[in-house]
Amino acid sequence: MSDVRPLLVELLTEELPPKALRKLGEAYAEGIRQGLDARGLLGPDCRVQAYATPRRLAVHLSAVLAQAPDQDYAEKLMPVKVGLDAEGRPTPALLKKLAAKGLDNVDAAALARESDGKQDYLVARGTAPGARLADGLQQALDAAIAGLPIPKVMSYQLADGVTTVKFVRPAHGLVALFGPDVVDISALGLAAGRDTLGHRFMSEGAITVADADAYVDRLADAGRVIASFDARRDEISRQLQAHAQRLGATLGDDPEVPALLDEVTALVEHPTVYVGEFEPRFLQVPQECLILTMRLNQKYFPLFAPDTGKLTHRFLIVSNMQVADPVNIVEGNQRVVRPRLADAQFFFETDRKTPLAARVEQLGSIVYHNKLGSQLQRVERVRGVARGVAQALGADPQAADRAALLAKADLGTLMVGEFPELQGIMGAYYAEADGEAADVVRALREQYRNRLDTPVDRDSLTMAALFIAERAETLVGIWSIGLAPTGERDPFGLRRAALGLISAFEQLAAGGWLKPSQNGPLTLQGVLRLAADSFGAGQIADTVLAEVADFTYERYRNQLAAEFDRNAVDAVVALAPPLHQVAARVRAVTAFGALPEAASLAAANKRVGNLLKKAEGDIGAVDAARLQEPAERALAQAIDSLSPRAQAQFDAGDFAGSLSTLAQAREPVDAFFADVMVMADDPAVRANRLALLGQLHGLMNKVADISRLAQ
Repeated sequence: MSDVRPLLVELLTEELPPKALRKLGEAYAEGIRQGLDARGLLGPDCRVQAYATPRRLAVHLSAVLAQAPDQDYAEKLMPVKVGLDAEGRPTPALLKKLAAKGLDNVDAAALARESDGKQDYLVARGTAPGARLADGLQQALDAAIAGLPIPKVMSYQLADGVTTVKFVRPAHGLVALFGPDVVDISALGLAAGRDTLGHRFMSEGAITVADADAYVDRLADAGRVIASFDARRDEISRQLQAHAQRLGATLGDDPEVPALLDEVTALVEHPTVYVGEFEPRFLQVPQECLILTMRLNQKYFPLFAPDTGKLTHRFLIVSNMQVADPVNIVEGNQRVVRPRLADAQFFFETDRKTPLAARVEQLGSIVYHNKLGSQLQRVERVRGVARGVAQALGADPQAADRAALLAKADLGTLMVGEFPELQGIMGAYYAEADGEAADVVRALREQYRNRLDTPVDRDSLTMAALFIAERAETLVGIWSIGLAPTGERDPFGLRRAALGLISAFEQLAAGGWLKPSQNGPLTLQGVLRLAADSFGAGQIADTVLAEVADFTYERYRNQLAAEFDRNAVDAVVALAPPLHQVAARVRAVTAFGALPEAASLAAANKRVGNLLKKAEGDIGAVDAARLQEPAERALAQAIDSLSPRAQAQFDAGDFAGSLSTLAQAREPVDAFFADVMVMADDPAVRANRLALLGQLHGLMNKVADISRLAQ
């Protein structure tokens, strides 16, 4: 085997985009690995380690070959009659082909001849030397750089003052070490060497890397850089937790914490955590405002009281500098954050001087969509839908109307203008300060949630009414102007809106407001009709409502298919039952599918459906006097016996029980299809048997289209 050594390839750059750094590092490493692997240059059990810091992308491969093994090749060239003339000499076409394939030195007389069954072909056979590392790595590096998921490419000029290259950030160094030896490659106008740079301020200056395996330790010791993204992230997390524990606080448990941890990991090469604080008087401002400005603008980690979850006046700073006395770093950061918090305080206090209700009229000057009018017009539509939803649920229509009236009023506030992420949250604070009812305040605060995840109770009915109304108005309105989602594009979040509606129906059912035994009082179709009517009579076509309903059921189908058998989900969704019954029906069908009778009944149901499609005209009632065969009489008796019980169970919302009752029909159904000719010659007998099958079909498909379970 060829010489096998570790390989290191580092590209030194100016500061890379922090939010893209992890992906850039992984893509860089994987691109080089794939390129070397495709050329046969990876050794056995080669381990790949990606490195990414704000100023470098690097990869270490534990086992790489100096030269790939020789490869046998067989190159089909052209038909013999085209490649050789009458005297057997190579034609110009063959010589050109050999040159194009890099086979100039091959003797035409030595070419093999093989038939494909129709004619003989000339075939070049031989052994090609394996790729050399320098050549293979050059090609792999070029492809890896070209394939990086760069958010935005920038152009810059090289030192020669003439050449322009394109990359995510200007590159300043290239290291390529095969064990202790430099590999002769280049990229972005840089020739490979063994020298790199460490930390911008704390390193010893230029750092010489002796060999590939020494890279990480050398960079850490002399360069004060932790090369691994994950190792750096773990170190930051360890320091954050240690400081928080020492201060008797927590970092919080919301999803922004790990996201911020990823971002600061991409901003530092040698992380050190320090503690800062601000004046407690700022805590009079809603904590969401302070948290957002610290995290978003300053990349700080706010600290919270572990017992109450309330924000404290301390925060953690992740610095790129480790110093013996950090007082200047801490005080500098405190000076920077203070004006930010003061701005938040000013916005909050100024906004409170104007009641939220007084801001509603301002929405008339804010465009919602040029085809759907202003935010004020949208508010009026949502008010109508919210009142209708509340009335259907037995909630207070006036409370729902008030919540819908105020829902978008905070769009005109200073705080939301500065921090759009606080829409709804600030409206709730201002509404509470104005003395609005608690259920209205809650509705404003939770209106932008992606989904409802707790059962709706009496106190959250107003919230649910607003939540449903806003999403129904969005779906119907946006769909009506031809902006339905296409492929992965969904700029108005209609998929999210549909899933939100689904969650609302699920939680209304969980709270007892919608029962499996009832088709209402609130239905998806009813909500969509309310939304359509809010636009004015005749403005929204009925086809839009049908398409939005289908779209919503399709979202539900995809959601449930991740948890349940796809066939069971399809069987239920095919009937488009009341939205709040779908999950219960799917669970019942899943249980039914495990019964030994299920497969036979599903197959029979599919057969019944196909036969009924062939029926001409309406299927009438069963005439007992025309039931001739014992098997059809037995089936009729089974239907008469089982139908009342299955119907009663279905009406009570006991879908599993109804299907279990249905399972008892297996033997008479099997016997019927074994002994009875449905499509009899006598039209009256045939019609009677189809009528019997129609009864059976109705019994079998109350809960779901059982034929969908047939394999």
